[in-house]
Amino acid sequence: MLVTGASRFLGGYLVARLAQNPSIDRIIAVDLKSPSKDMLRKMGRAEFVRADIRNPLIGKVISGNEVDTVVHASIVSRPPKAGSRAAMKDLNVLGAMQLFAVCQKAPSVRKVVLRSSSAVYGCSARDPVKFNEQMSARKPPKGGFARDAIEIEAFARGLGRRRPEIAISTLRLSPLVGPRLNGSVSRYFTSPIVPTILGRDARLQLLHEEDALAALEEATLAGHAGTYNIAGDGVIMMSQAIRRAGRVEAPLPFVLFRSIGRGLMGPVMREFTQEQLEFYHYGCGLDTTRMRTELGFEPRWTTLQAFDDFVKGASLRPVINPEWIDSAETKLLGLVGAPVGAPR
Repeated sequence: MLVTGASRFLGGYLVARLAQNPSIDRIIAVDLKSPSKDMLRKMGRAEFVRADIRNPLIGKVISGNEVDTVVHASIVSRPPKAGSRAAMKDLNVLGAMQLFAVCQKAPSVRKVVLRSSSAVYGCSARDPVKFNEQMSARKPPKGGFARDAIEIEAFARGLGRRRPEIAISTLRLSPLVGPRLNGSVSRYFTSPIVPTILGRDARLQLLHEEDALAALEEATLAGHAGTYNIAGDGVIMMSQAIRRAGRVEAPLPFVLFRSIGRGLMGPVMREFTQEQLEFYHYGCGLDTTRMRTELGFEPRWTTLQAFDDFVKGASLRPVINPEWIDSAETKLLGLVGAPVGAPR
């Protein structure tokens, strides 16, 4: 078995989980960058190979070790440090193209698992309440990450047509949250002041980091071929999330969201991709029926529970105590509902 993206959160921790499974004979972890010493320790018996999947030499790693399962988890959501959009596309698209070409030629490969993203559906005001796996974006995504993910999924489908005996599982993960992962959602809600779009209250559907790893593990070990939405049950409204995190909401007109928002959040918002900003504007809901009925996976955390676990793990100190807000709301509702002439 071979797993790409071993120096990143999902790839590294997935290798660590798989290494604990005695039914797996051998695990090869691959990345262009070496994992941290702590991550290498967590990987246990897994073998790390520093390799670039864009280089044809990755073929020798797969064929020379008779790899039967390939998990591609190395897609990046933003350009590398001191890199450009072209460098990001090179890592994502050319890397996947070369990797799948190698899988096509390697007779030992029988299964491919692709870590994709709900970003392929885009985020717009025309979106349905929930996207199922047969739907596509109502408005073509503008962000580079979403476009890369769409291309990579197309390469995976092409591999499936050319080698139908290879079982290909594509997992479209919702945005991740959790106590260990410093992702975009974490960075957004740890800011004391959270800029939002005036007049909108995005419906956010999230996935706990542990559920993301468990879903990838399930797809790797026993999952059926196909495309699956992976997300926690339910949604959390943007205003509700800000309140539960104890942050202060700053509603802004859309035209000022990025400019003033950067001033309020500093360098945090400058790192956000187009997909992430659109997600905080509109949100995105996923139909997870196939996840349960076909993949056989059941998340442990709902969206609300996943968000609360992130807040707890981040040890966020409320800027405004939620109890004060509850008390103020109770008093306000009492005043509104009081009969005319009643003492106040």
